[in-house]
Amino acid sequence: MEKLQANLILEILGRPVDHVKESLNALVIKLGSEKGVKLMEKNLHDPLPVENSKDLFTAFAEVLVEFENLENYFGIVFAYMPSNIELIHPEKIPLSNVNVNDLANKIINRLHEYDAITKKVLFEKDILTQKIQEAAPHLFPQSPNFSEIQKKQKPKRNIKN
Repeated sequence: MEKLQANLILEILGRPVDHVKESLNALVIKLGSEKGVKLMEKNLHDPLPVENSKDLFTAFAEVLVEFENLENYFGIVFAYMPSNIELIHPEKIPLSNVNVNDLANKIINRLHEYDAITKKVLFEKDILTQKIQEAAPHLFPQSPNFSEIQKKQKPKRNIKN
């Protein structure tokens, strides 16, 4: 298979401005050092302040990258989550069912990893919320139960024809 070329846009948000600039540069350098990835061109843009924020900054980099194969391409998509990616070469990519199955299984595996992380974080959030409620119940006003809400509602009128 031919090597693939793609344009990527990588964005970063943070503070202070120097840290944003250094982090974006480090991210681009790390991308170029990945196995099966060759950094062809890079254009790093200076950080700009985020609207309606006192001290947050955002910056982005445009990079042209060459990938050895589709596995490297999708690996970078999942690992770096660029805000945009444009595959520019080759125009057509021949795929066998073995290639498609391999890619699909890797995508499914990654989605299962994200799902497990999400479930763990939600579980931990519930435990922390419960502990905070036990320690400081005054911070969590009780919501009225359903029967109390029904009593306060006005009865519906019957409309006769």
